[in-house]
Amino acid sequence: RNLSLTVAAGETIAVVGPNGCGKSTLINLVPRFYDPTSGSVAIDGVDLRNLRIRDLRARIGMVTQETLLFDESVADNIRYGTPGATDKQVIEAARRAHAHRFIIEKLANGYDTVVGPGGKRLSGGQRQRIALARAILRDPQILILDEATSQIDVKSEQLIQEVLADFVQGRTVFMVTHRPSTLALADRIVVMDHGEIVDAGTQDELADRCDLFRRLSHVEPIAA
Repeated sequence: RNLSLTVAAGETIAVVGPNGCGKSTLINLVPRFYDPTSGSVAIDGVDLRNLRIRDLRARIGMVTQETLLFDESVADNIRYGTPGATDKQVIEAARRAHAHRFIIEKLANGYDTVVGPGGKRLSGGQRQRIALARAILRDPQILILDEATSQIDVKSEQLIQEVLADFVQGRTVFMVTHRPSTLALADRIVVMDHGEIVDAGTQDELADRCDLFRRLSHVEPIAA
């Protein structure tokens, strides 16, 4: 409602807010999973509704909390969206996503292992790392991370934060997260509540002035 947000090319934006406040709804306007009922979303001044969906989505990579995997091999799932990628490129993307080790050590057939419908033969954290490898291989101009590390253990998360810190450079990134380690990657944080933006700023600025942000991210106000 009454929402206005401008994001610069190459900027990393984090969106935080209570459950049901509209975070994912906002993010899902970017790849046109649906269109706004009023107003518009534009890239470089061009309304997304005037772009071919195929061309728009070719510029976007997504890693979400509910990772969509297909009943195919690990390699095919990483390669999905980049069908011309070589085996070497697939493996390199998996290494960068810290997925290579579990693929070769814990899966019976390594990269040829079929993951089952929806990837049910993998843990939630393994599925998210496969999805991250897929996004890395895709090398998108726009990256969307919707609770992308929610099911990853703390040790793996620390490694993946290092990957993300490098990977977000030079691309426009939208992140939905409350994790302080991920928020630290953001150039700007947008705080939402009841479908509206209630504040925006850096992590330090919001920690100093925004009660809702402090509650959501479990940070203390900065001492004067």
